[in-house]
Amino acid sequence: MTTIRPLTATAPARTPARTPVLDPAAVPAAPRWAVRAAHLAAVTALPAGLWRLGLVAGWHGGYSDAGYHAVGFSGWGAVWPLTLSVLTEALALLTLGLVRPWGTVPPRWVPFLGGRPVNPRAVVLAASLGAAGLVVMWTPFAAWWSVEHPYMTPTGHLLVGLLYLPSVLWGPLLAAVTVSYHRRHRAASAVRPS
Repeated sequence: MTTIRPLTATAPARTPARTPVLDPAAVPAAPRWAVRAAHLAAVTALPAGLWRLGLVAGWHGGYSDAGYHAVGFSGWGAVWPLTLSVLTEALALLTLGLVRPWGTVPPRWVPFLGGRPVNPRAVVLAASLGAAGLVVMWTPFAAWWSVEHPYMTPTGHLLVGLLYLPSVLWGPLLAAVTVSYHRRHRAASAVRPS
């Protein structure tokens, strides 16, 4: 048999305390220098990316004939330069989010994040780690001309060095724009009513 229990009043369920959401309108506009630095950072990867796309299209781009064929930019060997060029430029363009409103609230079409304010601490952490990684990765490239590259022609050696040299600036520019983003969001959270 089934017993029926009388209904008893229970305490309402507690909801976990939510951290207050920062109003995107409260975030001050990015300073002009930060906007310029973000745009410059977004194009630092472009020359090297275009060079890689040229290699895939059959242009030797400074390689000797033997060097070009040894690297193998045809068939499946063309996948990595294409992928690297697209991903590198996409990551460089994310720098613009640090000075634009979509860096605080991504557009609704963005999966998982769209339409909701992002956590500024997470953005600052990701951008800081990215800037540090870029500095570690690209700073040694400043010594490109002191290293011999046997698969390249002398003109190609100079050309590749000039095309990759802007990438050395990407990390420091990203770091500067990240500091600006952090300061603007910290100032906005300081004036937030409790």
